[in-house]
Amino acid sequence: MLTDTHPELTYRRALATRDAAWSVAIARWLARCGVTPNAVSMLGVAFAIAAGAALAVGPAPVLVPRAAMLLIAAGCVQLRLLCNLLDGMLAVEMGLKTPTGELFNELPDRIADVVILVGAGYAVRDAPYGPVLGWSAAVMALFTAYVRALGGSLGLTQHFIGPMAKQHRMFTLTLATLLAAIETMLGLPPRTVRIGLAAIVAGSVVTCVRRTLRLTRELEAR
Repeated sequence: MLTDTHPELTYRRALATRDAAWSVAIARWLARCGVTPNAVSMLGVAFAIAAGAALAVGPAPVLVPRAAMLLIAAGCVQLRLLCNLLDGMLAVEMGLKTPTGELFNELPDRIADVVILVGAGYAVRDAPYGPVLGWSAAVMALFTAYVRALGGSLGLTQHFIGPMAKQHRMFTLTLATLLAAIETMLGLPPRTVRIGLAAIVAGSVVTCVRRTLRLTRELEAR
């Protein structure tokens, strides 16, 4: 039987935070309040849209300073990940899984990845290849998820390995966004978001290759 003790060999992403006291307490509280996993999944999309919007409008002349918009975006990215954690805990650990749970587990994540990464590209739209890097990162995020899900559809293992699985992409972008806020406050050229997006694109290519090779070996071993 496959368990979370084998990160590459499970139908769920292995997350140490699932066993943390704070996450268990939040999940239990949400369950007592009658919050459904699907509702939490959609809340994650809302945070992702907020993050993407904050990134995209950051360079524009708005009332909120650019550095503040970048910090808001970084916070919303992490809140999106928190929702990703809690929806699964509500469904599995709290026993609230629904017939539509698998649908709401996958589709909102794909929307969230796209709006955040594309928004990051437009955060550096005045820099060379900024939007191109954002769209490329979004496409590669979709492709890494596709390769994983394809394995499951073929009756094979769903591999969650990186180096640019979802949590790695979001960590990289959060770090790049926080550094970009520091860049802005110091009056430095905007480089870190572009570097972060380039790292996500390159790492996602490696991730797709690694996942595909593992699926190939499983098919050949049948």
